[in-house]
Parts: sequence; C-alpha cells; structure tokens
Amino acid sequence: MIEIVNVHKVFDGKKVLNGVNLTIQSGETMVIIGRSGCGKSVLLKHIIGLIKPDSGHIFIDKEDITIMDEKQLRNLRMRFGMLFQGAALFDSLTVGDNVGFSLLEHTDLDSSVISGKVKNCLSLVGLTGIEKSMPAQLSGGMRKRVGLARAICIDPQIVLYDEPTTGIDPIMGDAINDLIRELQHKLKITSIAVTHDMTSAYKIADRIAMLYDGKIVQVGTPDEIKNTTNPIVKQFITGAAEGPITIKEEIDK
Repeated sequence: MIEIVNVHKVFDGKKVLNGVNLTIQSGETMVIIGRSGCGKSVLLKHIIGLIKPDSGHIFIDKEDITIMDEKQLRNLRMRFGMLFQGAALFDSLTVGDNVGFSLLEHTDLDSSVISGKVKNCLSLVGLTGIEKSMPAQLSGGMRKRVGLARAICIDPQIVLYDEPTTGIDPIMGDAINDLIRELQHKLKITSIAVTHDMTSAYKIADRIAMLYDGKIVQVGTPDEIKNTTNPIVKQFITGAAEGPITIKEEIDK
C-alpha cells in the first residue's frame, strides 16, 4: 500500500531524512522506532503529504504523492486518520463535534448520519454517551481515546499514530495498545505508529522499522527486533547509554 523510496529532507542544514526506504503492506501495523528527534514524526508528515521531500518518492497505492497538487493532497488525506501525540482536540468544541469534525468540514453528510457515526466510533473506543462533554472534563487517557475515535470516524484506509502512549500512565497506555490492535483487526486498516516506547511497539506491531541517522537500519517482526544482532538497534531496545563510538563506527562502515 505505501512505498517510501530514497526520501531525503534537510531542515536548517541538518539532514533529518537521509535516504529512507520502507514498504508498508496493506492491512499491517508498522511501528517506526527511534530516539526522540530522529525524524519519526517528520516521516509521518511526509506520508500524509504535509511535507514534501527534497528528493525521493512516496507511493500510496502506486500513486506518487510527491507530485500531487494541494487539491489532490486534500482528497488523499481523507483516506487517512491520525492520532496526534497530545490528542490535539479542539477545546472549544464538544467531544461529539471533535469526533465528527472532518465529516462536518469535508462532506455533505446529513447531521443525523454524522451523529450516528460519532456515537458508533465513541462506542468502539469504549466511550459511550460522552458526546456533550468538553475536552477539559476528560482524563489524558480519555482524550487519547476521543482522538482515536476522531481518527477512525472518516472510515480511513490508513491510520497514523504519533507517540500513542506518550503522556499517559502505563496501565492506560496498555489499554490504548489493546485498542489499536482491536481496531486494526475490526476495521482492516493499515496502521503506522511512531514511538520510542518498546512495550507499545512490541504489542501493536506486525513489523518494526528502526530509524537512525536519517535511514531505516533494520526492519523485522517484534521477535526479530528483540533478537537483533544489529548494535544500533540493540542499544536502543535495551536502553543502554554506552557504546556511541562503536555505533558510529558501525554506521560509517
């Protein structure tokens, strides 16, 4: 479904993406791991067309989105749902209006149809009957789940998750992981998550890709990543602070 081919991006003279290659299959959950600031969120923004690469190509269903104009990109984005790191709810809107926002803004659906879809999506994330609540009344975990309901309300083919467990406690984080897996199986969507939380990565991923120094340095199943011999990946997944010289030498080989 998604093919990223030799994508490069430079910001203020710094190479953030330095030849990224990655293929994401239809219906799978791909988790992209890497240290904070390594470019994971930048890569997500490329996939949804919010940022264009300096060079390289991104194909969605064999269509090159890097050559699309803004109108084509707007149409493309209706195929995507996104759960932002902080849920990114509109504080002045009710939960129901937040969840149905994209449908209200970008479709001609009747308000009663939208209301029904909002209720259904909130039910799927375990939040029945809170349409009239305001975001300020919700806990961090509830806000994440409302954000997830909004992401799936447009019946997306692809859902992007930016640090889905950041800012919530481990128990709620585990509940969010379970929900991501459940929705992926129920809705048959393709999912891409970026995270540095290995507990989350192992639980939700069909495959995991490690982004380091602007490149994907390994792709594998959770078991393959756990048992990696790649020193860069091994250092990250174990959380070891030592060995930067060894790792730099490995990159330079």
